[in-house]
Amino acid sequence: MFHTILMIVLAVMSISLFVCFVRTVIGPTMPDRIVALDAFGINLIGFIGVLMMVQETLAYSEVILVISILAFIGTIALSKFIERGVVFERD
Repeated sequence: MFHTILMIVLAVMSISLFVCFVRTVIGPTMPDRIVALDAFGINLIGFIGVLMMVQETLAYSEVILVISILAFIGTIALSKFIERGVVFERD
């Protein structure tokens, strides 16, 4: 029963990943694309977490950590670029 629930969750999360990817590609504005990219990263972390539960392993825990750090830094960098026009300020 639990395995069936996990498979349903994987299917729903894969649909969510596809929707976030589509919004990232064809978003009407740049802030919409940044939010969709951040949501894609969060959904990907959840997808890998559920996949770890299905496979009963901890092999992907480092992958989750790296993806979460990269998603956070990428969102901050893109938001700063949209707000100010540069990521690194040269004073």
